[in-house]
Amino acid sequence: MPRLPTPLTLPAGHARGNGQQNDGQDRDRADHAAGAGEPEPGRRRRSPLRRGETATAWAFITPAVLIILGLSVIPVAWSVLLSFQASDLVTPSRWVGLDNYRALSQDPNFSQAVRNTLLYTVLYVPLSIGIGLALALVLNRRIRLVGLYRTLIFVPFVVSATAQGVLFSFILDPEFGAANSVLNTLGISPQGFLTDPGQALLVLVAISLWSGTGFCVVVCLAALQDVQPSLIEAARLDGAGRWQLLRHVTLPAMAPVSVFLLVWQTINALQVFDLVYVTTKGGPLGSTTVIVYFIWEQAFKNFTAGYGAAAAYVLAVALGLVTVGLRLVRGREQRRSARPVRLEGAGK
Repeated sequence: MPRLPTPLTLPAGHARGNGQQNDGQDRDRADHAAGAGEPEPGRRRRSPLRRGETATAWAFITPAVLIILGLSVIPVAWSVLLSFQASDLVTPSRWVGLDNYRALSQDPNFSQAVRNTLLYTVLYVPLSIGIGLALALVLNRRIRLVGLYRTLIFVPFVVSATAQGVLFSFILDPEFGAANSVLNTLGISPQGFLTDPGQALLVLVAISLWSGTGFCVVVCLAALQDVQPSLIEAARLDGAGRWQLLRHVTLPAMAPVSVFLLVWQTINALQVFDLVYVTTKGGPLGSTTVIVYFIWEQAFKNFTAGYGAAAAYVLAVALGLVTVGLRLVRGREQRRSARPVRLEGAGK
């Protein structure tokens, strides 16, 4: 029988040291293999695919960025500088500082334009929202041909202000207009309408109501249909009448929409221009000259562009204050409605 070879043995300490060394080398190899595809943060580089996606994204958004810069940011910055200069847009301008703003505070024509704009806004905004809400309450019921009525009320809103001005200029013509013909048939003396300084601004408000109320009707109607039926049913079970239901359930639920309409209609009223330009040209005797028409007249008719730019920024500040004020009111109402209601006798 052949003799088996004697096995080789190593000392215990040496074997244990070699084993630890081999384990450490294996861990190093595993760590290196795991992190081979991910370099250190300081040496991390973008892949060609990543760079291509970034270039494609910039290629898509660059036209929009250029349009915004060219039509918004740059003109705003340029008009700010223009408001501190005396310029006619033709000859070189001259720096005058705050002289344009001081002149505005002493200009009776600008004061009249401000009064006309405020009067137009005070009349148009609450009337358009109130009439729109009333019509929305009527059209929110199940009545015959309700879809046709909603369409007919909204159609004037999509008609441009220029077309409205031309249409009503013919209708309200003092000599040949259809309005005076109807009044004559009813035995009423002819009216001046757009040619009467005491009536012209009120007539413009009426024209604006004819067209702008449709927008308020649509928005209020959508808000009414969004009121939870369970709230209305619970109020009716508690004995609430129609007026109490409107006051305590419907109107509070429509508060956010009401604030939106108030802001939107106020901004539109303060910026009215095209209807005035088509119908009255600011007359008669300046009775319909509003701020935007005054700005246009100064910049492009009297060629005092710096003066007109100063008036434009007075209007911009006024619009900003109105928006911020209404936002603060809305925030206060939201915080008040978010407070927990303390029931009587809850602590007993």
